[in-house]
Amino acid sequence: MRAKADFHHGVTAVQWLRYALYAGLILGLYWGAFTYMVSLWNNEDFNYCYFVPAIVAYLIWEKSKAYLCIQPFLDRRGLLPVILGLAIFWLGELGGEYTILFISVWLVAIGLFWLEQGLNRLKELLVPLVFILAMFPLPSMLASSLTLKLKLISSWLGVTMLHWYGMSAYREGNLIDLGFTQLQVVDACSGLRFFFPLLLLGFLLAYFFKDRTWKRVLLTLSSIPISILTNGLRIALVGMLFPIFGPKVAEGFFHDFSGWFIFMVSLGILLAEVWLLKRLHPKAPGSLKSTASCPEQASSKLSTVAEKSFYGIMPVPQLFVVILLAGTFILSTTVEFREKIPLKRPFATFPDRIGQWQGKRQAMESVYLDVLNLGDYLLIDFKDPQGAQIHLYLAYNESQSKGRSAHSPSTCLPGGGWLFKESGIVNIPLSNGGNLEVQRAVMEKTGQKQVSYYWFAQRGRVLHNLYQLKLFAFWDALTKQRTDGALVRIISPVGATETAEKAEQRLQLFTSQIAPLLDQYLPGRNI
Repeated sequence: MRAKADFHHGVTAVQWLRYALYAGLILGLYWGAFTYMVSLWNNEDFNYCYFVPAIVAYLIWEKSKAYLCIQPFLDRRGLLPVILGLAIFWLGELGGEYTILFISVWLVAIGLFWLEQGLNRLKELLVPLVFILAMFPLPSMLASSLTLKLKLISSWLGVTMLHWYGMSAYREGNLIDLGFTQLQVVDACSGLRFFFPLLLLGFLLAYFFKDRTWKRVLLTLSSIPISILTNGLRIALVGMLFPIFGPKVAEGFFHDFSGWFIFMVSLGILLAEVWLLKRLHPKAPGSLKSTASCPEQASSKLSTVAEKSFYGIMPVPQLFVVILLAGTFILSTTVEFREKIPLKRPFATFPDRIGQWQGKRQAMESVYLDVLNLGDYLLIDFKDPQGAQIHLYLAYNESQSKGRSAHSPSTCLPGGGWLFKESGIVNIPLSNGGNLEVQRAVMEKTGQKQVSYYWFAQRGRVLHNLYQLKLFAFWDALTKQRTDGALVRIISPVGATETAEKAEQRLQLFTSQIAPLLDQYLPGRNI
């Protein structure tokens, strides 16, 4: 039966050329971000991102009949997300943060769609357009923090289940001691690798589950505790089977198979939940909307807005967008916002003796140097006459950009298995009479303990977290053409017979002497 109203008029050749121009400018502007995004998909934690484009395409196809029933119209309100997206492009570009660039390109794409097709068509495809965000991997600092939390929860659940099973197990951080062996809950067992895929599957099941809204919300949210619970079960099963099969149960094929099996169990639980919810206060069949034909819609009363065009080629709003995209592309590729600022003095001249501490220089492995891409670095292990140790690490970047900026110990050290027990800001009196606020952390790993101070020395500022780092990098790149900066990290291991307080006193004394010395090496606010 023919639809009562059909507003599909096809796309003209001029429109296709305009869309191609948009696509070319967006690819040029965000090519580096797209390349980095796809490289992250090769990480096992984000392999699921490869499936997102296909899912989005299917969701759009599934909505195509209803979409084509809606009359398109030029909506100038779409300029707002385009302008906002290009504004935060500079925050990501100059601040050196890919995640902000991902959000930027998504806003620009949404704005262009809104501008060209109108708000009603945008609303019809809102779910698949929002689902596009699942293509973008989490920023490294958030992924590391989430991985650590999931590992701790999974370890606790695994040990609890082992106790229920009747096995003796003791947990310290992400290390599980079974008496006859120890199990290390590594990143692969954190649950992150199927936490997001299961969350997305829960969302999709809820999307196609045509029932009451509260049921759909419950179905989506329930995927979170299900994924955490089943991952704890996976760890418990490794502990139960270890006495039978030995170490191979925690590695290789068996380890990978157990992850796949637990994921399928989680999916089965979600499907069982759908079955139960369908029978709980079912929605009346007549309340479900039919999309078999094009209904009369308010949008049918809208007419295409008559816009002045540039010599009959392009409407003024679209021309404005093209100028914005082209101008941003030209500016970002031709203007150098980050001059390379060298150290005042190379770290090779840094003294090996500080007060009573004698230092021994260490070399960083090339695999880490290739990733960090540092302008200069210093790694020294100091000892005092009593044998107490202090580890000093200085990392300097002449220019910080996307993927080439300081790495926070709050994400790097937990990645090495260290568990942050305490953290906060402390004020250290300096030997020259000043004061220095530093980030403090007390960490533990497999019975070892250490106290760490760290801060970011950035163009005369002392910063304490990556959020400050990104904001000031954006501002200084814009106003000073500088993004140079250093990370200073000082660690004092806690001896077997001493307290953390004793180690921290040693750390404070060392920091008070080393901090004024850094001014001879690091560029200040004015150079």
